[in-house]
Amino acid sequence: MLPILLSFLLLLFPSSLLADDFCVADLAGPTTPSGYTCKKPSSVTVKDFVFSGLGVPGNTSNIIKAAVTPAFVGQFPGVNGLGISAARLDLAVGGVVPLHTHPAASEFLVVTQGCILAGFISTSNDVYYTTLKKGESMLFPQGLLHFQVNAGGVTAVAVVSFSSPNPGLQITAFALFANSLPSALVEKVSFLDDAQVKKLKKVLGGSG
Repeated sequence: MLPILLSFLLLLFPSSLLADDFCVADLAGPTTPSGYTCKKPSSVTVKDFVFSGLGVPGNTSNIIKAAVTPAFVGQFPGVNGLGISAARLDLAVGGVVPLHTHPAASEFLVVTQGCILAGFISTSNDVYYTTLKKGESMLFPQGLLHFQVNAGGVTAVAVVSFSSPNPGLQITAFALFANSLPSALVEKVSFLDDAQVKKLKKVLGGSG
């Protein structure tokens, strides 16, 4: 009786469907609105599901004294199609992740070292911010402007998870001042004067 039942189940659910447990990204292939195409199952190995980069401190010798080490689909093909990803955040003393958004994901941050002042702004312009100590966490809803600032005298570290394998990123200051948008237009849309706009463009590498 059991062999007959198994044969019947295999007719209803072919092996191609039973094996559809994951879709490891083929980074050499095309992308689609739902993610990368899948690697052939025969080429998938355990390495596709293991990522060691979050254990390595990022390089914070930059203008914002911060580093983000992503474990997104581009670095970690195994998260493709699973609705999750992660990153490591390093904030040197005085470091800041300026106002930014992740258009495709909510963010969940856990502080593992130091203190981080973190917050977000709702679409009604209400502000929610606090100082997080080691072991504390905070949620940043999808698409909302948010920030993180080192709030102590030592390097701060956090592990961050996202509700998408590719959360996207847009930093407000860089969007305004690190491109070729004409200064006169930036002044109109930001209510800043000419001297301020040109100063920020110079600092962040913009032109125009």
